[in-house]
Amino acid sequence: MALEGVRFIPYKDTLDLLSVEEAMEICEDVYRMHAAGSVQWSLPSSWKLDADAPYHNHWHVKGVLLKDIPTTGVRMYNYYDDGVKNTVGQLECARYILLTDPLTGHSRAIVEEHWAYAIRSTAAAILPLKWLAPKNPKVLGLVGIGTMGVNCLACLRTMFEFEKIVCTSRRPETREAFARKWSAELGIPVETVDTIEEVVRAADIGIGGTTSTDIIAREEWVKPGATYISLARREMDPAGWAAFDKVVIDGWDVNIVTKEFSNMIDSGQFSREQLHGEICDVVTGKVPGRENDDERILIHTTGLVSQDIAVCHHIYEKAKEQGRGIVLPPTDA
Repeated sequence: MALEGVRFIPYKDTLDLLSVEEAMEICEDVYRMHAAGSVQWSLPSSWKLDADAPYHNHWHVKGVLLKDIPTTGVRMYNYYDDGVKNTVGQLECARYILLTDPLTGHSRAIVEEHWAYAIRSTAAAILPLKWLAPKNPKVLGLVGIGTMGVNCLACLRTMFEFEKIVCTSRRPETREAFARKWSAELGIPVETVDTIEEVVRAADIGIGGTTSTDIIAREEWVKPGATYISLARREMDPAGWAAFDKVVIDGWDVNIVTKEFSNMIDSGQFSREQLHGEICDVVTGKVPGRENDDERILIHTTGLVSQDIAVCHHIYEKAKEQGRGIVLPPTDA
C-alpha cells in the first residue's frame, strides 16, 4: 500500500486553523489526559544542544505520546543568541512539530509552530482561572505587553469583562501605544504605569509575561482575593511562594528540571507539600479551586509539550479536512 505524503502546514495556514477558543479547549482536554495518566513523556523529557562560540546556536527537542488521540509528536525549536542578537520567539527562528501515527509509525505532518506555541502558552495558563479567578474581577494587570500579553488578553476576553486594564513595560512608548490601541478596541480605560509594583497591587488578576531573567514581582504586592499568573521562570519571587494561600503549577516534573524551580526547592523556600496541586488536579476536581473571596492564588506555568502536540494535531486534522498545507511526496513515490 502506498504511503500518504507528509502534510507541511506553514505559519500563515495555522493562523486560520486554530482559534483562541479551540486552543483553550484543547489545553483543558490535555490536562484531563494528564490526570488520567494517558500521556507518555520522552526520556529524557528534554534534549538540548547549546553550541559554543562563534555559533551561538541552540536546539531544544521534546517528545510525547498522547494515547487518547492517539498521536506521537516531537517538537523541535532552534534559536540564535550571542548576547546581543536573540531570535527567541521571532519568526526567523526554527519552530516545528513533527507528528506521526503511533499505531503505524507513519509520518503525518510537519507543523510550523509559532502561532500554535504562542497561543498555547497563554491558553494553558489562563484556563485555570475558570476555577481559580476571583469573583467578577474588575482590574486586569499586565506586566509585559508583547506577544504574551496580547495573547493573554485574547484568552481572557473569552472569560471576563474587565472595567480597567493597568499595564507596564520596559519602554514607555510601547506601553502607551498598547494602551491607545486596546482602550479603543475594548472601550475601557487602559492605564500605563511606570512600575511593576503598581500593576500588581492594582490587579484582581495579574499576569507576568516578560522575557526578563530577573525577579520582577513580589508576593506582598498581591492584594487579598487576587490571582497572579507567572508565565516565566522567575516572574514571582521564590521567597514569597509559600505565603500564598494556594500555589498551582502545570506540572511538578516539568518544573523541577528547570534551574530556577529546582533551586527554589533545594534552598527550602518551597516544597511539594506546600503545593496545592497541579492544574490537572484542579481541572478534574481532585483538589478544590478558589474557596473564598480573600484567597491569594499563584498560578505558575513552564509549559507542557503535550499541549503543543495536541494543538498541532488539531491543526493537522483541520488542514487535512480543508485541503490546506502542502502535501510532500511520500517516501515510496
